[in-house]
Amino acid sequence: MYLAAIFLPLIGSLISGILSLRAWKTGLSEHSEARKRSDKISQVITCVFMALSAIFAISVFIELLVEKQSASVHLFTWLKSGSLEFSWVLRGDMLSVLMVTMVTVVATMIHIYSIGYMSHDASVPRFMSYLSLFTFFMLMLVTSDNLVQMFFGWEGVGLASYLLIGFWYDRPSANAAAIKAFVVNRVGDFGFILGIFGVFVLFDSVNFDTIFGMAESKKSVEISLFSGNFHALTAICLLLFLGAMGKSAQLGLHVWLPDAMEGPTPVSALIHAATMVTAGVFMVARLSPLFEYSETALFIVTLVGASTAIFAATIACVQNDIKKVIAYSTCSQLGYMFFALGVSAYTAGMFHLITHAFFKALLFLGAGSVIHAMSDEQDMRNMGGLYKLIPVTYVLMWIGSLALAGIWPFSGFFSKDIILEAAWAAQSAIGHYAFWLGICAAFLTAFYSWRLLIMTFHGEFKSDETTLAHVHESPKVMILPLVFLSLGALFVGLLTIDYFVGDLTVDFWGNSIFVLDTHTALENAHLVPLWVKILPVAAGITGIAFAYLMYSLAPDLPSALAAGFDRTYKFLLNKWYFDELYDKIFVRPLFFLGKGFWKAGDGLLIDGVGPDGVAALVKSLSKRIALFQTGYLYHYAFIMFLGILLLISWFLVRGW
Repeated sequence: MYLAAIFLPLIGSLISGILSLRAWKTGLSEHSEARKRSDKISQVITCVFMALSAIFAISVFIELLVEKQSASVHLFTWLKSGSLEFSWVLRGDMLSVLMVTMVTVVATMIHIYSIGYMSHDASVPRFMSYLSLFTFFMLMLVTSDNLVQMFFGWEGVGLASYLLIGFWYDRPSANAAAIKAFVVNRVGDFGFILGIFGVFVLFDSVNFDTIFGMAESKKSVEISLFSGNFHALTAICLLLFLGAMGKSAQLGLHVWLPDAMEGPTPVSALIHAATMVTAGVFMVARLSPLFEYSETALFIVTLVGASTAIFAATIACVQNDIKKVIAYSTCSQLGYMFFALGVSAYTAGMFHLITHAFFKALLFLGAGSVIHAMSDEQDMRNMGGLYKLIPVTYVLMWIGSLALAGIWPFSGFFSKDIILEAAWAAQSAIGHYAFWLGICAAFLTAFYSWRLLIMTFHGEFKSDETTLAHVHESPKVMILPLVFLSLGALFVGLLTIDYFVGDLTVDFWGNSIFVLDTHTALENAHLVPLWVKILPVAAGITGIAFAYLMYSLAPDLPSALAAGFDRTYKFLLNKWYFDELYDKIFVRPLFFLGKGFWKAGDGLLIDGVGPDGVAALVKSLSKRIALFQTGYLYHYAFIMFLGILLLISWFLVRGW
């Protein structure tokens, strides 16, 4: 069953891809019956295969939970060259099986939702194929048994995200966003692959079991690099974390994430809720036996995570695109997960990863329902008063927002609070830094969530009458996945807290996550003062109250604050000017260098001296030789005489 759960999405992707190629090669009209039949077949096949994958994954999860036996499947030996040897194995411990279950369940809902959302698109089979392919690569990543296999899945989701973000390739903005995501992720991936090299140099293996078994014996080893000595595990962990920063859009390598909203809304839900952006969190959790022996690496993970949480939250407060608000919210919530990992509360970070997948997918797909109702309008300033027109979507968005804000008893309350409590319980300067920034981010999260709800669903309708006439509730095929995800946003946290971070934690996780006995943040989290437990909820309620004050009770206040704090507002609206900064210090200089190498290096030197130079020389000589072709007999006789004279002179000189 485990094998089927992993490979069924790939089979569905291949079949749908073949249907897409067939429609393209035969030139089927978009409105022809054959084309519609092809679209329907691709939707049914991919959704059925994804649903079967989810059912099998749940079965394996329950079996592992009950029988405590690994579900690992050895497929074949992939490579054997000297000491470098690794196989293709589907790892089946709790960490992997849990991720497989979450990914397949959420991806199934997104596949079903896409039937309605993409029903009028001209390339339905291609879209469904990409969606299933993305899911397969994510499953490859989370079931990897060695770093090379993980890198295969890692690069696979990067490729699939490029295809999905740029799905509407006739739009220049979509192409630019896809390229941006691909290039920024390559920066992180370069660090990741250097980390893999470092692991092999230190451990002489890339297999997880071998690495983890030797980690303690290598905890004091130093490596020489650039005429200096460095702690080996710290250097390796920081390089691996650089890869995680790229995939999970952490501060510095986050710039691709909001632009990725150019893809269709189901893509946003899949990438930003359950799959690609969580890959970095999963990777750090998987490599916990390495990170645990590097206090410096854990410090950096905590610092980056906490800083990202507050940074992204401040930007989300002023965004007007409904999808970009939720995108920056994802960036912020990933920061929470990372600083949980940084204080060694790995299971708390994974707990928030799972709950976040449900309520963030719910919010993205709910936003898609709003966009669908508004005829592709995404600017919240052109919405308002929609709660009467799309009441089901309104209620579901409320559920997702309450979970995101961490209000009891929604799932986000349990997972976010335990992270903040663990950060406080770490009793370190960096732990307190993460705690207080996390509290500030909790306030801002509630604020921008209710800003979104009020601007979208309350007040007066701000668009034209033509748009108003077309506003309608989404079809059942889009609403039912939202209802299912809302159940996860409501109950997953309450039902699983004991397994993730409670009394059953050790038994539940087994050996899939490693924590040193000296790192007791999660254990002490249950003993923090009452005010530490209450403060996150109080911050959330205060944020909601401020949103009501500014956007409902005093609607002129936001514009007055924006005018009064003009520089601050523009600073946040322009996303801390990261894009402009990178454009100035990286993009423009690289384009300048590239143009220089192209014009001077390639054009003048290589081509000028090489093929172009030789061709020009031959052409010039040919023109000069052609001057001798006059057509007069006495000219030719004179040239023959000169030739004979030169020959005689040559022989005379040689004889002398």
